[in-house]
Amino acid sequence: MAKIALITGATSGIGEATAHLFAREGYNLVLTGRRLDRLDKLAAQLNKKHNIEVAVSSFDVRDRAQVIENLEALPAKWKKINVLINNAGLSQGLDPIDKGDLDDWDTMIDTNVKGLLYVTKIVSNWMIANGNGHIVNLGSIAGIDVYTNGNVYCATKHAVDALNKGMRLDLLPHGIKVTAIHPGAVETEFSNVRFKGDDARAKKVYDGFDPLVADDVAETIWFAVSRPKHVNINELVVMPTAQANGSTIFRK
Repeated sequence: MAKIALITGATSGIGEATAHLFAREGYNLVLTGRRLDRLDKLAAQLNKKHNIEVAVSSFDVRDRAQVIENLEALPAKWKKINVLINNAGLSQGLDPIDKGDLDDWDTMIDTNVKGLLYVTKIVSNWMIANGNGHIVNLGSIAGIDVYTNGNVYCATKHAVDALNKGMRLDLLPHGIKVTAIHPGAVETEFSNVRFKGDDARAKKVYDGFDPLVADDVAETIWFAVSRPKHVNINELVVMPTAQANGSTIFRK
């Protein structure tokens, strides 16, 4: 019987790349995200290419009612989740704390922290009932190193790091694995979203060095998930060769 992975934020970037990789490995998938058209297109593509089953559930992780309604509405067979990948997350703005936009702060906190909690609360209970599971939380180097003007985004990813460690302790008696993946600079839609569609500014973030790409992170997730039953990867930090920490990048 095929295993099932639930991936949040599957419409682009790391989430989409992870969906492709897990489909290749024979997993059936529950894909979530806000852009239903992209989810439907990805589901059809993966079904055709890999002959797997895909369930699509479109909602915003920031909205607790939407999360509960949509996840609980899944048929019983889709609640046998083996792997939860908490990938949905974003950054908004890059401003000093005194000039930060309050709406940006709310968006980051509600998505990166509360959204992760809403999904995890539901799926972890399914895993406990099923007697197995693995939760992978997408953190960031920002959750380890604070960088200039990153303040609230860094705080949310520090929270993901703390929640990852807390989940590991709380779910230990149930045999559920918990892993954090902390990437450095990854060229996806991340900077376009941070700078609200300013493509030129987003592109400059990656000038002069080779950043990670979404597939690099997806492969790191797969490494953690594919370890033997008795092995848990608590956390992994994956960086471009040109990046040493959250704020130090060697550019040619």
